[in-house]
Amino acid sequence: MTGELAGLTALVTGGASGIGLATASLLAERGADVAVLDLDPSGAHPPLRGFTADVSDDESVRAAVAAAAEALGGIDILVNNAGIGAIGTVEDNDDEQWLRVLDVNLLGLVRTTRAALPHLRRSTCAAVVNTCSIAATAGLPQRALYSASKGAVLSLTLAMAADHVREGIRVNCVNPGTVDTPWVGRLLGAAADPAGERAALNARQPTGRLVSAEEVAAAIVYLASPAAASITGTALAVDGGMAGLRLRPEPKA
Repeated sequence: MTGELAGLTALVTGGASGIGLATASLLAERGADVAVLDLDPSGAHPPLRGFTADVSDDESVRAAVAAAAEALGGIDILVNNAGIGAIGTVEDNDDEQWLRVLDVNLLGLVRTTRAALPHLRRSTCAAVVNTCSIAATAGLPQRALYSASKGAVLSLTLAMAADHVREGIRVNCVNPGTVDTPWVGRLLGAAADPAGERAALNARQPTGRLVSAEEVAAAIVYLASPAAASITGTALAVDGGMAGLRLRPEPKA
């Protein structure tokens, strides 16, 4: 197989839809042998290898990672992408919801990385990329729980990068803005005014549109690739300028 990732193996959690599927597909297109871990991996078609796993269950994760590593012949790249959303202020989500989102978004990443580390240590070009969010660095309304989980992912990314740099394992994350994924589509569908809500989300990003899953995937694949060999402990924003730009209002006609 040709491509800059030829000869490398990759594991993508939450890889059967949205950002995860776009990432797994691009990794394969660039030459990697790719396994997908998902609650329902049926959305990942060949050449992707699908494995069923629940990142909130350690036994499930360990079994799936072991099976994927055996099928691939090792793991060079780990993309921790599995996650769930939450809406509301700090008052709106009960303890059970808090524990559920943190269990998936934060501890799911921990479980998968912990299971993959022995394989990553044997790689000569090991890389971990975590899917974080603009919510980790910007105060977004009605996203208290989700933001807390992604803020933890950002901090954990930096800590992991420091812990494993001398083992030759790079760790980075991407911070997408609002991405046009099935989850966002469901949120818009449930809104009182879906068209108005979509227009508001588009306007929130300086580019005036939602980020595509493919654009996030391109950033993840870059950070995972040997081309980024000197990049570790970095959060790469893919947010249409949302985090860094402060534009003046457009002049009225």
